[in-house]
Amino acid sequence: MTDFLLELLSEEIPARMQEKASADLARLFEAELAKSGLKAEAIESFVTPRRLALIAKGLPAATEAVSEELKGPRADAPEQALAGFLGKTGLTREQLVEREDAKGNKVLFAVIEKPGRPTAEVLAEAIPAIVRAFPWPKSMRWGTASLSTESLRWVRPLQGIVALFGEDVVPFAIAGVASGATTVGHRFHHPDVVTIGSAADYACKLRACHVIVDSEERRRIVREGAEAAAAAEGLVLVPDEGLVAENAGLTEWPVPLLGRFDPAFLTVPREVIQLTMRTNQKYFTCNDAGGTLAPAFVCTANIVAADGGKAIVEGNAKVLAARLSDARFFWEQDLKVPLAEQAKKLDQIVFHEKLGTVADKVERVAKLAEWLVEEGIVKGASADEAEQAARLAKADLVTGMVGEFPELQGVMGGYYARAEGLPDAVADAIRDHYKPVGQGDDVPTGPVTVAVSLADKLDTLSSYFYLREMPTGSRDPFALRRAALGAIKLILANNLRMALIPLLLKQFKLVEETSEKVAAADHDKALAAAGMETGAIVLTLGDFDDQVVNLTDFFADRLKVQQREAGVRHDLIDAVFALGGEDDLVRLLARVKALQAFVETEEGANLLAGYRRAANILRAEAKKGTEPQPFSGFTYTPDAAEAALAEVLDAQLPIAERAIEAEDFEGAMTALSVIRPTIDRFFDDVTVNSEEQAKRTTRLALLEKLRVAMHKVADFSRIEG
Repeated sequence: MTDFLLELLSEEIPARMQEKASADLARLFEAELAKSGLKAEAIESFVTPRRLALIAKGLPAATEAVSEELKGPRADAPEQALAGFLGKTGLTREQLVEREDAKGNKVLFAVIEKPGRPTAEVLAEAIPAIVRAFPWPKSMRWGTASLSTESLRWVRPLQGIVALFGEDVVPFAIAGVASGATTVGHRFHHPDVVTIGSAADYACKLRACHVIVDSEERRRIVREGAEAAAAAEGLVLVPDEGLVAENAGLTEWPVPLLGRFDPAFLTVPREVIQLTMRTNQKYFTCNDAGGTLAPAFVCTANIVAADGGKAIVEGNAKVLAARLSDARFFWEQDLKVPLAEQAKKLDQIVFHEKLGTVADKVERVAKLAEWLVEEGIVKGASADEAEQAARLAKADLVTGMVGEFPELQGVMGGYYARAEGLPDAVADAIRDHYKPVGQGDDVPTGPVTVAVSLADKLDTLSSYFYLREMPTGSRDPFALRRAALGAIKLILANNLRMALIPLLLKQFKLVEETSEKVAAADHDKALAAAGMETGAIVLTLGDFDDQVVNLTDFFADRLKVQQREAGVRHDLIDAVFALGGEDDLVRLLARVKALQAFVETEEGANLLAGYRRAANILRAEAKKGTEPQPFSGFTYTPDAAEAALAEVLDAQLPIAERAIEAEDFEGAMTALSVIRPTIDRFFDDVTVNSEEQAKRTTRLALLEKLRVAMHKVADFSRIEG
């Protein structure tokens, strides 16, 4: 068995593409070899900023000889059919084998013997195919060959290929670059040619030339080196695995270095400094022992500098100072304009061509946030503060800082509000109203923040559902799934009791008013442009009741996704939603959890079995055209079992109904569970389909009474298992 080494040397590969490229190379290599029946004992792939490499261990010297048999036409087939088969196989008529099939027909077969091939020969064909089909997210052509669309596309200009099977070069060429046994070392420490002997000495020889090919090792060096550099100055590195990966992807010989910046920049909000360093410079931030942002950074050099990195740090500090000066300029300029003044510019930003500007959206959100507080849905908040926060929440979108760093929208608004002296509740709401943004994000609990955040998300959902621009498949351009999940988290975490459908109808109405206003304005513009009298027609999108139902169903689907991780069964959510009219998510979930706890007990499982038996009988009767009648007592002397069932239903159903009304769903389940033994006895002792019509009708009515009673808890027919 022999090892194979492949290295594709190029100019710098973007760090964000490296990890996937390494995995793609291994995957494509394995698939390409499988076509020839080859399989490596193990495949290791490596990536650095300049090279994509792979070592396939334990390949045989040659592929095995195989015999392939192809079925052809019948022996008496027309000449044209025979000629086609001969052309396909490359054989003559005399070389074909004649056999009889199961029907006694004589059929021709071609038996093609394929001798084994040297593995090196297979590799020489496979590697160019892999390189030409490589799935880079972005690639380029270069040099004079780039004038042709047939020329090679690669992430950056390909400069060299190492292809060694054992100690022998696998000969091939790609885009004029011939394979060989030589590569280069570190760009600065060892730019000269390095000759590789085999896969076994690849990593060692490059390490000697200041290249660490293992990306995991470079990450460890960056992580631990940055922590050590900060600790040496009494600081604590702010962990950031994304930055660790990016710095490891930018260096072949990483050397973390600590630098400092002017403490005067600390007057700028921490998030701004941190984002500036991370986004623009790829620097780590540091805290002092008390957790406060320190005027220090950790950068990662790609060389071991003779002066210990002093000049590198000074250069990086100068660049950072320029960046922070820009940030401080935006900060100071934005502070000169109150948020209320900034908010006036929102009427220049289009939210949607059919729904007007961001200012129009802000108006709707403010009304809804205020209403949520006034109606007592969000308790403990001031309606005036909720309205004020909603009207200012989007104002930072037009500030210079958010224009430079869009990631800081909301965060900067909170800082500006606090600097103006606005109440903390208002500033917090402006800062956090986008939350929760994603999985694991904090869910706001401040009452004003909850009102504004929920109003913002419900308005977004109502707006796009009103326009019938709902998510389809994996396409969700307006992030409506995330908005719905965020709204559900807010409602559940803060125990917000509200009927969702009336609230959505109210918001759809506000959206419709905006839409009509925008449509009328557009219509007037068109008439004015045509020299006609304005104000003749108002365009609307029509009825939106069906879209409210669609949006409610959308919430149900998102609730199932959100609760799946908490172990709540999706079929139980369906069972409760199927009742109709249950649009209070807090109550719905309480009912579902009580139902789940119940059906997972022995009593629950038995009651469910009894329900299903009753439902099946009623369903079968319905197919025959027999509709069950309301139970009104016995007109005959009942059997003991049916009398007992009637008695226990009369006793327990009112208890269950009162418990449901009081939202004591566990109590309702307990009341129903008492019925279970009587149901078992009823089915054991009583024949429902009696030949006496009166008995049959009465017994069906009893079962219908049981089914109706259980449907007050949930539609048990939706429960799986």
